[in-house]
Amino acid sequence: MTVRNEENRWLALYVLCTGMLMIVLDMTVVNVALPYIQDDLGFSNSSLAWTVNAYLIAFGGLLLLAGRFGDLVGRRTVFLAGLALFTVASLLCGLAQSQEMLVAARFIQGVGGAMTSAVILGMIVTMFPEPREQAKAIGVYAFVASGGGSVGLLAGGVLTQSINWHWIFFINVPIAIVTAILAVRLIERDEGIGFGGGADVPGAVLITSSLMLGVYTIVKPAAENGWGDPQTLLLSVVSLGLLAAFIAREATTGNPLIPLRIFRSRSITGANIIQALSISGMFAMFFLGTLYLQRILGYDALEIGFAFLPATIAMGLMSARYSDRLVTRFGARRTLIPGLVLIMSALALFTRAPVGGSWVEHVLPVMLLLGFGAGMAFPALMSLAMSGVERHEAGLASGLVNTTAQVGAALGLAVLATVSASHSDDLIADGEAVPQALTDGYHLAFWIGAALVLAAIVAATTVLSPDEQAEEAELATAEPAYSEAA
Repeated sequence: MTVRNEENRWLALYVLCTGMLMIVLDMTVVNVALPYIQDDLGFSNSSLAWTVNAYLIAFGGLLLLAGRFGDLVGRRTVFLAGLALFTVASLLCGLAQSQEMLVAARFIQGVGGAMTSAVILGMIVTMFPEPREQAKAIGVYAFVASGGGSVGLLAGGVLTQSINWHWIFFINVPIAIVTAILAVRLIERDEGIGFGGGADVPGAVLITSSLMLGVYTIVKPAAENGWGDPQTLLLSVVSLGLLAAFIAREATTGNPLIPLRIFRSRSITGANIIQALSISGMFAMFFLGTLYLQRILGYDALEIGFAFLPATIAMGLMSARYSDRLVTRFGARRTLIPGLVLIMSALALFTRAPVGGSWVEHVLPVMLLLGFGAGMAFPALMSLAMSGVERHEAGLASGLVNTTAQVGAALGLAVLATVSASHSDDLIADGEAVPQALTDGYHLAFWIGAALVLAAIVAATTVLSPDEQAEEAELATAEPAYSEAA
């Protein structure tokens, strides 16, 4: 992946990250507008969830396939095609006057979002092969990918309250058009490696069906009926069966869609395990933290957006300014672990937030710990997930790390939200006051989230643990680059 002028690489990076920000924002910006959408289009409480689920199923189910297609036919081609599809779908969402039209357009939007975002990280690591520059570029990307969600809460509140809910979709159209024009001008077309012995159509069908069914199971029957529900168990078995069939197919076919050798790398496999665990805990905090601010402290949509803003600022400061220096100086693994510790501490600290809590005392410290922790951890994690990846498999690795993030977020949210609600219901049945019961339910979920991040720390110290010679070599090559930059 090259740019038309080497001096424009950083401008190309910002263009790609703008596309990523638009995709990330669309995952959370809708949450703020849901009550307005329900009133306008007459959704029931159960059907309203499909405005979110339709997007998530398409997005989570196609990330891995879209990333691999970027390697095969060209990452810029997939990026621009996804951007075009996302733009058209956003326009249709904004124009929607019926439930069916909005849900269908959201599904198409998820397809476009998967195509666009799956290849971005692969494009970045090939544009920035030099370690120090790559670390800085990944830091910018990681901030957008992890911090954009909280920006979406603020943007959704502003647009919905100042204009109407249609504009949370319309605003995507001019941004996407400008992004596409700049991408065409700045980034040269890459040809891709082609399909070799032909297209692995059965493999594509198996992995896409498995992921889509898996995401559907998490966001629908598991979230609504629990993990012991017969439908949840049946769909889980079918999804895992499709995944097993895909692995068997890729291990025996002569032209695999996804070469399984990529999982032999401890860095790639370990980073994706850590990604799934840490995102599971962290994403639940954003969701349940929002409920705490709304239901317990009485915040409106705009106030919630501003309440999360310190986390975004701290995340941006660490990701864009300091994470590359830390990764270059100490190595990705040694930067990742302290970041995860800060995230775990933020979740544990949030368990102290009482019914009559204040933002300054009980929310602000949590946001700062979370922001600084994520700003350290996720750029390092992205570096590890892309380390040692062959140039022609960068799209696959990029799609893989995005897939584990989405599946981890959906799984974590479904489990922790269910546990929280069940615990609160039990307390209410025992005579506990509703605000206290809800707060206790959130606290339990935060403790479980902290335990998930602790498991990620354990994985980081074991699965990623390099031998002493490899670590010394890493630091030896990092030190001169850091000294020169300093």
